[in-house]
Amino acid sequence: MTPTAPGLADTRTLAAFILLASLSGIGVGLAKVNFALYALSLEASPLELGLVAGAQTAGLLLASLPCGMLVEQFGPLRLYVFGSLLAGGLFQLLPLVGQPLLLLLPTLLIGLCMPCRLVSLNAVFMQQLAQVGEARAGWFRGSQMIGMLLLAPPLAALFAGWLGAGGSWLPIGLLFALPVLLAPRVLHIYPSRRQGAEPLSLAALGRQLGVLREQPALRDNCLLEFCVQAAAMFFSYFIVAITVQDYGWSAGEAAALLSAHGLAYIVALFGLGRLLGGSGQAGFVASLLLCAVALASLGLSGRAPLLWGGALLLGLGLGMLQVVTLSAYARHGAQLGHGRIAGLAVLAGPGGSLAGSVLGGVLGEWFGLQPLFLLFVPLFLGFLVRPSPQHPQPALCARRISR
Repeated sequence: MTPTAPGLADTRTLAAFILLASLSGIGVGLAKVNFALYALSLEASPLELGLVAGAQTAGLLLASLPCGMLVEQFGPLRLYVFGSLLAGGLFQLLPLVGQPLLLLLPTLLIGLCMPCRLVSLNAVFMQQLAQVGEARAGWFRGSQMIGMLLLAPPLAALFAGWLGAGGSWLPIGLLFALPVLLAPRVLHIYPSRRQGAEPLSLAALGRQLGVLREQPALRDNCLLEFCVQAAAMFFSYFIVAITVQDYGWSAGEAAALLSAHGLAYIVALFGLGRLLGGSGQAGFVASLLLCAVALASLGLSGRAPLLWGGALLLGLGLGMLQVVTLSAYARHGAQLGHGRIAGLAVLAGPGGSLAGSVLGGVLGEWFGLQPLFLLFVPLFLGFLVRPSPQHPQPALCARRISR
């Protein structure tokens, strides 16, 4: 079955998809910020704050693979609508929770809803990337980041100022439900059921993970995605503490540094896809070296110009690598099923984010936070000895797929 025209090659449909991704990103960003604000209003300890944050990530990781298979069985539209409405309803129950630890269960349940949205949008964009062109591979992630990084934080502060953290759950729930009105216009372009889709079962999930063993190129791409998200999370989570506590920056200066990094990341996602597509292996190598130089600068110097330079270069480098991984996911999805690959992508990315935050929490007490940037340098340099995921060797890929 072929998708219904027009696809994302149509300008209006592409604009509607970008709007849908941005609205989805705003909802996720609002929820993340308000979870912390609400837990603090309940006088949560640092440990309880960490558990609440971890519960949402755990839910996302647990549901990513099953959602990838469900997209193949039922299509992304039904899954997106179900996850959005269920999460929106669960948010309305949170004002009834009066103790931080009691937040863990509803937070876990809301985390289980998130892949219904993320995997659905990922699968549609991967399927349509051949039509819109790989130069736009970063547009979907960039649209999400605009919502999460640029629009959600000030909106969350506005809601909290008007309604308090507890009262903010009502508009957050509505913002989760609102995109459901737009979703049918966009997500219908993906088949409602993929031919040969395997029913969800524990054995099928095991085979889903087995794809990583059978497809080394896909495994390398997931590993790169893991490292990109781990480095991004470590920077965004700990750079404020490093600059404020170690070097006496003001909160405003630290926030400006974080915002500049986010803008550089978004610029790379939207603007550098064509450059990477035309440069081949050289663009991949340049992206890795850019990240390595940026991480070394962030890990070795406390001088403001070098920290600013490192933050901007890291945003550009990670954004460029994100374009590479998304393009490679789309090619694997054309062979193995976009829903399945989207599920693996949502597993690898948040898994890396969790690893990045845990790295600082566990090792920061012993070695300090800033030197931990240096641990990422050999990880990125290690990919220099591997072929670019954008340009796999055709004969090798053919042998792997035929197994």
